[in-house]
Amino acid sequence: MESYDFDHREWVAKCLGQMTDANRAEAQAELRQVIADAFTAKALWTTDWAGVQLQSLLPKPTPVVNGLKRKTAEPAATSKKAKKSSIQKSTSASTWDLGDQAALNRRAERFQREHEIERQKNLRSQQQQQSKQGAALKANPQGAHLFNRIWRADSPSTHGSNPDDPEADPNVPNWDRHTIVGTNQELFKDYLRLTSEPKPEMIRPYSVLQQTYTALKQRWHDKCSYDWICNQLKSLRQDLTVQRIKNELTVLVYEMHGRIALETADMVEYNQCQAALKNLYELGIPGHVEEFTAYRILMLLHGRNKSELNLYVGQLTPKQKATKPVQHALRVQRALSMGNYHALFKLYIDAPNMGAYIMDHFIDRERAKALMIMSKAYRTLSLRFIYDELAFDSLGHTREFLAAHAVSAFTNPNSPDTEKTLDCKNAFQMISQAYEEKYRRVQIRGAV
Repeated sequence: MESYDFDHREWVAKCLGQMTDANRAEAQAELRQVIADAFTAKALWTTDWAGVQLQSLLPKPTPVVNGLKRKTAEPAATSKKAKKSSIQKSTSASTWDLGDQAALNRRAERFQREHEIERQKNLRSQQQQQSKQGAALKANPQGAHLFNRIWRADSPSTHGSNPDDPEADPNVPNWDRHTIVGTNQELFKDYLRLTSEPKPEMIRPYSVLQQTYTALKQRWHDKCSYDWICNQLKSLRQDLTVQRIKNELTVLVYEMHGRIALETADMVEYNQCQAALKNLYELGIPGHVEEFTAYRILMLLHGRNKSELNLYVGQLTPKQKATKPVQHALRVQRALSMGNYHALFKLYIDAPNMGAYIMDHFIDRERAKALMIMSKAYRTLSLRFIYDELAFDSLGHTREFLAAHAVSAFTNPNSPDTEKTLDCKNAFQMISQAYEEKYRRVQIRGAV
């Protein structure tokens, strides 16, 4: 991974150093397209960037007529003054071209010099680290096998096992003889944070982990407690990680835990699963990519992280955007950006998969914002209209929401919920103050 990152940055720097004012726009567009195509094809880590050439940076061929360079027709000078002016312009143009080329050469040399310095620095750092590890191994020979395992795990690898080794596990990327293979046969095992080298007798092998996954699915279907199944799923994830197993079962385990975490509003575990799934999908392992892509968009909307959201959505392919879950998430983004609360709450009701569980985390914020808009547009609002428009579960839920936001401006407070009417003029002040206190977020720079 580090080698890819260095080669990729060196190639980008080289391309930037070759750009001129004349070809900059075209070259930058081609550069972005090449990187985007490699990302879409999942070839960022396998491409030999040193051999990639941008077509827009190649020298433009000079037009040729009958095998000779075409000369532009120049009007004959009618006086010495005109000849002198023509000679000065020609000299100035040639000087500019030479100066421009010299500047580009100096810039390219500077980039190469800087990257050579960075490469030497990284090399020295690696050598120092290896010398420290070698000294530690001499002092503790029993730890040599652990060092070899760590070194092999950190070295660049491809997805798949070593085909030359008959004992290689196809579920382990870059399998080697130091890979841990568990021997524990227990179906269920409590999660314990590792504080030392894992022992095979404490780890379950792949065949047992498959059975554990199936059993946990059934237990959750039978309504077991979340605390217990979360503990078991974390233990299952740990056994997969220790044995470096990355295949479809790994994806299924993280997807299952992510969905259960959403259902129980455990956003800490969900975020861990989402981060792991992103890496697994990038390895090309199949799974419900579109479903969790939509969840990520909704999570970014929940956090109001506009810059990261725009970057993430910009990286989506047309094929991904055409899927139902992603289309729904993008419609939610559009409704929020346009302040279209009517469309937003219809999308909330019709959310596919488990998208509504994520929307639950920011739907009250958007209800308060929508009620502020409605209070400025109407003189009075019936409780039933608010219930229908803002997608509440019941009239009682609507009344509880208003009470939680200190909105008590009813024209008939003693009437039943079916007949209650909100005085919008007074309600606007109340809901605006509640929104400022509950949902406004002051950033580091002091901007709201």
